Amino acid sequence: MERSYFSRGCRGNVVVRLQQALQDQGFAPAVLARFADGDFGEKTAAAVRKLQAERRLAATGEVDAPTWTAALHTEVPSLFERALQLTADFEGHGFGLAQGNFDGAGITWGIIGFTLAGGELQRLLHEIDNRAPGTVDQAFGALAATWRGVMARPLADQIAWADSISMGAGKAHLPPAWVQVFTRLGALPVTQQVQVEAAQHKYFEPALRSAQRLGLQTERGIALCFDTHVQSGSVKPSVFEAAQGFAAGSTEGDRLPLLANAVAQAVSRPQYRADVLARRMCIATGAGTVHGVNYKVSTWGLALLPAH
Repeated sequence: MERSYFSRGCRGNVVVRLQQALQDQGFAPAVLARFADGDFGEKTAAAVRKLQAERRLAATGEVDAPTWTAALHTEVPSLFERALQLTADFEGHGFGLAQGNFDGAGITWGIIGFTLAGGELQRLLHEIDNRAPGTVDQAFGALAATWRGVMARPLADQIAWADSISMGAGKAHLPPAWVQVFTRLGALPVTQQVQVEAAQHKYFEPALRSAQRLGLQTERGIALCFDTHVQSGSVKPSVFEAAQGFAAGSTEGDRLPLLANAVAQAVSRPQYRADVLARRMCIATGAGTVHGVNYKVSTWGLALLPAH
C-alpha cells in the first residue's frame, strides 16, 4: 500500500501547487475561482479522487506518491519542503505577511518570519535586488524611497523606525500601506524562491547537523530540529547534554518527547516555554494543538519513518 503524504487538514504552498495542478487539469470545481487557497479540505480531496479515478489509482482523496506524480509530473516534495510547510503554519506566516515590532525584532516578514533585527530581512531584499533589479522598488512603489533611506541608516535607527510605525497595543501591526507593499513583494516568484533558499541554508542545513549530533534519523526528528532552529535560532547546548542521559537502546519515538521537553526548558524567556513545548511536542508525538489549531503531522507528509 502506498504511503499517504498529504490529506485533509494540510495547508501551505505545497497544497497550493497541488490545487493549481488539479485546477489546470480540470479536476477542480469550475465555479471555485479561489480553489487554490492552500487549504486541503473536502473540495481538494474530491478533486484528488477525480484525478485518481481517471488515472486508475486508488481513489482515497489522499495524496500518495503516484497521485502527486500524476498531478504535477514531479517527485513528492522533499523533507525540507514538507517540514517548512508545517513550521510556516506554526509561525503563522506566508511569503508576504509582515508584522510590526511586537517582539523587538523591528519588522518580521516572510514564510518563517525573517527579521529586521537579525539582518535577515535586509539580506533577502538585497538578494531580490541582485536577481531581479528594480523588483523591490516596483513592489514598494511610493514607499521605496522611504525604505531605501531607512536601510542606509544604522541598525538601531532601523529598529527605532520600525517601532515608530508599528501599531496596536502590542505593536504587532504595520500601517496598511506597508502591509500591502510587503504582501505584493511576497507574491513574486523570485521573492518566494529567495525565501525558500534562505530557509534551507540558514535553518534546515544546520538542523540536519543538529539531528545527526542527536542521533535522529526520522522525518519527525529532523522536522523537530528544523522547527527548533527556526523558532529558537539553534539547538542549545543543554539539549545535547540532556540527550546524553537518555536511556540506552530507547527508540527515536521514545526520545523525541524527551527532546521536546529539553528544548522547552532551554528557552531563556519563561513566557515562551509553553508555546515552544506545544510545537515540539506536536512534532514529537505526531499530533497536538498549537495556537488553538489541531495538527496531525502525518497529513503534512511527516512521519516516524527514516528520512531520505
